[in-house]
Amino acid sequence: MIACAGMNADKRQQIFERLRAANPHPETELNYSSAFELLIAVLLSAQATDVSVNIATAKLFPKANTPQALLALGEPKVRQAIRTIGLFNTKAKNVMKTCQILVDQHNGEVPDNREDLEALPGVGRKTANVVLNTAYRQVAMAVDTHIFRVSNRTGIAKGKNVGEVEQKLLRHVPKDFLLDAHHWLILHGRYVCVARKPKCGSCSIEDLCDYKEKTAP
Repeated sequence: MIACAGMNADKRQQIFERLRAANPHPETELNYSSAFELLIAVLLSAQATDVSVNIATAKLFPKANTPQALLALGEPKVRQAIRTIGLFNTKAKNVMKTCQILVDQHNGEVPDNREDLEALPGVGRKTANVVLNTAYRQVAMAVDTHIFRVSNRTGIAKGKNVGEVEQKLLRHVPKDFLLDAHHWLILHGRYVCVARKPKCGSCSIEDLCDYKEKTAP
């Protein structure tokens, strides 16, 4: 499945140059207008698609889009707004607990550091990485299933688990591309290097990729 040869720095450079040329300013597909909205959207996105989260937050955020407003809205109404998303009961509870902590400990603001973010209910390393990278433009790699697959399949950064892949990406992605690498990789995995049958024939980096079982155009 995964090629054994290691990828060299020149190939990685060329890969990210092409990804950047095709999409100079990559962005998350989650809809948000503040760091708080992004935090809630990412918290809700666990085991759910961005499309489904956007549908739910389109109902939720016009009613309440600050910690104080969500607390005032109350858990039953939050739960009702997000009930189309998987695990909505647990997520609603985590949203309310997170809002309370933000109000009590952070003056209603979303922290810009990993320690405080990961202390919030329902916020793990991946969610913290997304917020740090997307809202606060810090270098971070939020390795999800798409990025894990692309990194291993192409040879950009091979690892047995998401933590290993994250550290290798931070180490091996050329410095000029580190800030946006997370977005390029997730979009590539979502639309081109898909799980069951990658679209190798229409892939801009096919000739640079180490994957041995390439598909026909």
